Amino acid sequence: MYYLTAIPWLKIIDIIIVYLIIYQFLSWIKKSQAFNLLKGFFVLFILYIISKTMHLSTLVWLLDKFTTIIIFLVVIIFQPEIRRLLEKLGRGSLFSSPFLSSEGKNTIIIKNILKAIDHLSKNKIGALIVIEKSTYLTEYIESGIKINADISAELLINLFFPKSPTHDGAVIIREDKIYSASSLLPLTDSKIQDYRLGTRHRAALGLSELSDALIIVVSEETGIISIAENATLTRYLTKEGLESRLFNLYSETMPQEKLNFKYLNSLLFKKKK
Repeated sequence: MYYLTAIPWLKIIDIIIVYLIIYQFLSWIKKSQAFNLLKGFFVLFILYIISKTMHLSTLVWLLDKFTTIIIFLVVIIFQPEIRRLLEKLGRGSLFSSPFLSSEGKNTIIIKNILKAIDHLSKNKIGALIVIEKSTYLTEYIESGIKINADISAELLINLFFPKSPTHDGAVIIREDKIYSASSLLPLTDSKIQDYRLGTRHRAALGLSELSDALIIVVSEETGIISIAENATLTRYLTKEGLESRLFNLYSETMPQEKLNFKYLNSLLFKKKK
């Protein structure tokens, strides 16, 4: 038993588990509105300390009562995020992202998206594809038809087929899944001078004003490919231009992943002096 407790690998496993928990917690805060909520809780905590110090009994009583329902408020406010976290835990993918490189998988995803866009553009089939980044799009996902399927060119083409019930609306991609189809997006209030731009372009620009998502639009009239990002609509994209943007998009998280792996590697194989 002594030898078992003396094995340094147990400490390493302990460090890895704690690291994974902290990593996922910080990722969740970054991708949701939890950070703003935590700032609010911090303000209330400071207010509570001050009221205690100054013996403001009424305010202390009010804050005490408020803390009893704070857990329920968190559950209600972050119900979609908590559900997503539990879904990832059930799939066993909760702790996979910090260390495992998804470069090969991302290449397959990009090729499937490009193949679908190329087909839709050549055949002048209107399409609206949203790629979720750090801003959660749960509200818009729930407005459409839940898909939750692997990304494939064939599926994307079928979803936008003119006679398909999912032809209108947006397809939303979350991580490596087509999460929903026929989703409703907010229309921009900005004046678009080009009269040839229709509802899909207005919806793409509208979502790009409210999130950091990348939205791809294929015009039903001309087959022209456009992207909306950071409240900017870029038109007349070539297949090569879209490919370059998608590779940049999917490689944005790679430096952090490599950094995490390098850090873990230094923990596991650090030489003793």
